[in-house]
This record gives sequence, C-alpha cells and structure tokens, in this order.
Amino acid sequence: MKHSLEKFTRLVDALQELPTIGQKSATRLAYHMLMHDSFGAMKIAHAIEDAVGSIKKCRSCGGMSEDELCGVCSDEGRDVSLLCIVENAKDILTIEENGLFGGRYYVLDALDRLDIDHLRATAGSGVEEIIFALTPSIANDAVILYIEDKLQGMDVRFTRIAQGVPTGVSLENIDMLSLARALEDRVKV
Repeated sequence: MKHSLEKFTRLVDALQELPTIGQKSATRLAYHMLMHDSFGAMKIAHAIEDAVGSIKKCRSCGGMSEDELCGVCSDEGRDVSLLCIVENAKDILTIEENGLFGGRYYVLDALDRLDIDHLRATAGSGVEEIIFALTPSIANDAVILYIEDKLQGMDVRFTRIAQGVPTGVSLENIDMLSLARALEDRVKV
C-alpha cells in the first residue's frame, strides 16, 4: 500500500508562492504548522481568510483599507498640502511606522495602470508639494519625469526623498548610483 503526502506537498507548494520562501523554508514551515503547532496554523489560516475578505484598496490613495477610505485619507488632521507618491501600499506602512510624515499618499502600483486624471485631481485639492518616495533606479527616474510632465502647469513643487549612503555602510559596499547621488546631493556641514 502506497502512502501519499499529497496534502503536505500542496501546502509546501502554496507556501513557496510567498516572496522569499524557497523549498527548504516552505517545508520547514509546513512541517512545523502540521506537526508542532496546529492551533497556530489554524489561527494563521483564519487570519489570512479574514484579511483576504476584508482588505481592499482605498479609493482615494490606493493604500490598504478595510473601508472605502483608509485611516490616512479619512484623517482630517493630515497635512493636505503634502502628497507622498509611493510604489506600493506596503510603503505607506513603512513610512507610517516612524510617524514622521503627516501628509497624504498616492500609490503608483504600476505605471501602465496609472490614472493621471485621478492623480491630477488629488494633486489639485490643496497639494503644494509632491514627494516621490520611490526606490532609486533609472526606471523610477523616468516615472518621476513622466508624472512631472503630466502635472505640468499645476502650482506644485516636486521633491524626492534623500538618497545616498546609508548610515554605517562603508563606501566600498555602496552601488555607483547611490554614491553618485550622495555626491550630487551633498549638504553643507
């Protein structure tokens, strides 16, 4: 009689679809959930099911929300003069974690799905500065130029987050683009 672990294999395959999870990690996670923490596994399964059924895109910024508007967009205390453009909704969570930014956001997700009219309407509602918080790359530089071109004529200042050498990293470990930007955007001491 042949014994099959088809359901275990399907679980491993499903876990491997997650970013940064390879075969070994997926097998380790599956084994742990099934053999050592079935209660924790059920808790995870229910949390995933609940989140998938409840989380959607904010109709204003494109961030994650359980309602039509996310907590940032519905917060009347936010500075509407500042609009931070990010690559994805996860970036909002990262920026909000430190509590240092009090403006609003706009999620790009993908340039081919960029609704310029919606971005123009958002920028036209009291925005004085658009801050690009995009990963430094040639492609994202092109995105910035494209958006600046499409919003040309609006009374808006365009800025980008500072780039360059991270604290505690030696120059030999810095890529050329970051080093060039650090030299270009140097500040007075």
